[in-house]
Amino acid sequence: MPALLEAHDLHAAYGETRVLHGIDFAVQEGSVSALLGANGAGKTTTLRAICGMVKTTGEIRLAGERIDGQSADVVARRGVAHVPDGRGTFLELTVEENLRLGAYSRRDREVPQDFERIFGYFPRLRERYRQQAGTLSGGEQQMLAIARALLLRPRLLLLDEPSFGLAPLIVQEIFAIMRRIRTDENVSILLVEQNASLALAFAEHAYLLETGRIVISGPAADIQKDESVRRSYLGY
Repeated sequence: MPALLEAHDLHAAYGETRVLHGIDFAVQEGSVSALLGANGAGKTTTLRAICGMVKTTGEIRLAGERIDGQSADVVARRGVAHVPDGRGTFLELTVEENLRLGAYSRRDREVPQDFERIFGYFPRLRERYRQQAGTLSGGEQQMLAIARALLLRPRLLLLDEPSFGLAPLIVQEIFAIMRRIRTDENVSILLVEQNASLALAFAEHAYLLETGRIVISGPAADIQKDESVRRSYLGY
């Protein structure tokens, strides 16, 4: 299976503060890779580096073509959709307005059909179409953030802590929907998730970050079974 996303010797920094120290990772076409690690390990920075939101050195390739050094809007137009931590929902706008922002860069005429397709995954958003996003529950706001990203028709979806702050039943519902989306849309996913057990059950491959360096990588099922890794790095 070819790699859709590849990073080689990736460094990232905020001003003089270096966060990533030469990491290598990949996301295979049509697969899910997970980035695991403690707070401050560099997981969110990795997603921002892919999107062109932080200063980087090294190489990032999407379908074989370099995207490092490009602006966030160019990276998005090339098919990378980012669902940030905190969801990035525009609370003062309606559900409809938030969704339309997801399709802002598209020039085709299939956006109305895509709205219907998205509502098939998230019927609650249809019910709350005219409602202000700030009045939605936390789970509904997360659904809205994912739906907005999907309206870009991405090849790669970057998900940052989609379970954060949500009740377990809502988390199960969202991940069940994501499994459907991954199959139906053939979208590749790079997942950052504090709930390591959940992430490893969802992903095929996993990378464990520690202070900006990848210390372990391999098939998610193998990492999940490795008791010493779970005990030493994942806390369960």
